[in-house]
Amino acid sequence: MTIATADLYDERGEELDSLSLPFHDIGGRVAFDGPIRTVRCHRDNALVKTVLATAGDGAVLVIDGAGSLESALVGDLIAASAVANGWAGLIVHGAIRDRAAIAALPLGVKALGSNPRKSAKDGVGEVDEPVTIAGVTFTPGRHVWADADGILVER
Repeated sequence: MTIATADLYDERGEELDSLSLPFHDIGGRVAFDGPIRTVRCHRDNALVKTVLATAGDGAVLVIDGAGSLESALVGDLIAASAVANGWAGLIVHGAIRDRAAIAALPLGVKALGSNPRKSAKDGVGEVDEPVTIAGVTFTPGRHVWADADGILVER
């Protein structure tokens, strides 16, 4: 990422939405950006694992776990798969696990928190549909930027 989100907002203003939730920077890269891909799932990470096992081509996967911190949607093995497949980052509206291992990966990861509990593996959810988190819509194909200041989304 070559431009800070604060500077980007100063340049583009109302063309962008700003996500107001307090996400934690967990991955080895704090600043990342790319085209949006999405998974909507609740306490079930089978679709997350499947999507991140495909070519990311610099995309950012936005995972809408409905804000649940009851079980992790991403762990170190899934995050390592994202790195191996060329994903720029993950934004997890929910929990991750294996914080220390994920922090060592060259991957941007923002999440609400962590929980060592595994999630289900039933494949319930939706892929590449618009998801709305805290009033901000993440539309597949549009662009997202994330850094220490927060998350901006192209409208």
